[in-house]
Amino acid sequence: MLTATRQAKILDSLRTDGEVSVELLAGRFGVSASTIRRDLNSLSADGLLRRVRGGGSVEQDRVPFDEIQRVRSAEKESVALRAVDLVSDGDVVLIDIGTTTALLARHLRGRHITVATSSLAVIDQLRDDDDVELIVLGGAVRKNYNSMVGVLTEQALAQIRASICFLGTSGIRPDGTVLDTTGMEVPVKKAMIESSNRTVVLADSSKFPGVGLLNVCGPDRLDTVITNADADAATLDVLRTAGVEVLAA
Repeated sequence: MLTATRQAKILDSLRTDGEVSVELLAGRFGVSASTIRRDLNSLSADGLLRRVRGGGSVEQDRVPFDEIQRVRSAEKESVALRAVDLVSDGDVVLIDIGTTTALLARHLRGRHITVATSSLAVIDQLRDDDDVELIVLGGAVRKNYNSMVGVLTEQALAQIRASICFLGTSGIRPDGTVLDTTGMEVPVKKAMIESSNRTVVLADSSKFPGVGLLNVCGPDRLDTVITNADADAATLDVLRTAGVEVLAA
């Protein structure tokens, strides 16, 4: 079996099972454990899965939102603070789900702007703010990740024209492709891009390459990426070459 074919089948196994061991994959494909480890390392480097001890995983969504929020909190905070500078009074701002975008919302309190969001965490930050006009996009609630998804969410986005949108991401590939781990979230992210004059991705440096099985968009659909100063330099160069503004937090 060709390496590319085997790696594609490994990804299929991960989509089905969520997490698989090196030993299970080696037996399934009739190759050595070291061959599977090389495959997993290669797929991880491309941002297609998350390596765990003894195997690989794509089920980041099983980790509760509150737990994810505590990971790299200082780095996420600096990215969120840098993003505030891109918002002007009177803007219509679309805010995606995610822990960094929720921090951004907290720093937008008191601003004379309109915020539309599919994030319950963003709503919690802004629901009692008299200055921010808050639009809840609606949809089916994913309780574990404080988000709303589905046709209702996408239909609401089709009615909005935003000045700027802030996207979260599970990872950015070395070629600049923005990734996500969950199929239900990808159409919402794509609809946000279509509904906005400017698209900004908030990604702390651990998101290079990060993880994700699904493409959200290529760098050609981005205007700005905000990340930490220690993010992967080669990927940032690819983004700049594609015309993306890269801001260091």
